[in-house]
Amino acid sequence: MAKKPTPITRGQSQVRIIGGQWRSRKVNVPDAPGLRPTPDRVRETLFNWLAPYIQGARVLDAFCGSGAVFLEAMSRGASNGLALDLNADATNNLRANLALLQCTTATVLKVDALQHLSNNAEQGFDIVLLDPPFHQNLLLDACQLLESNNWLKQHAWIYTESEQAPSSLAVPSTWRLHREKRSGQVHYALWQKHG
Repeated sequence: MAKKPTPITRGQSQVRIIGGQWRSRKVNVPDAPGLRPTPDRVRETLFNWLAPYIQGARVLDAFCGSGAVFLEAMSRGASNGLALDLNADATNNLRANLALLQCTTATVLKVDALQHLSNNAEQGFDIVLLDPPFHQNLLLDACQLLESNNWLKQHAWIYTESEQAPSSLAVPSTWRLHREKRSGQVHYALWQKHG
């Protein structure tokens, strides 16, 4: 019998997993400054875009925050995942949610994402999720590190959330914009690595 989610405690809210094996499950997310779970509508659009590619994919979430997008990817059939964040509340919460969901194919590290991405990857990822804290100039540095340190497989998909329109981002020249949308002040886009 599946475990019930733990009750919400003070200082927490919940997000709902939209699709996959954990569909409709609610998981706790900490209320912390700068932590903004990706809205349901945006996650649904993203995973409609990724539907043909998510099954069996290796997924990296470099700024996992609430973990909402990462959990969605794991729920929808990613073979394994790596989530990074510097916020201890966020990483501890995501580990607890993965344990609650009995997911054993994901690793969560409390690290500075840019420092971690400065290392050469042992194996590339099929899908990379980039939703860094806004107004800290982290996105483009992360993009360059992914490209230069072998974090991306040959035709990897890269999802970005940013304050700026995707067409104005100086992403690596090997990335091609596949889809883009806007939700309020947030621009979100899916890129594919070529060459």
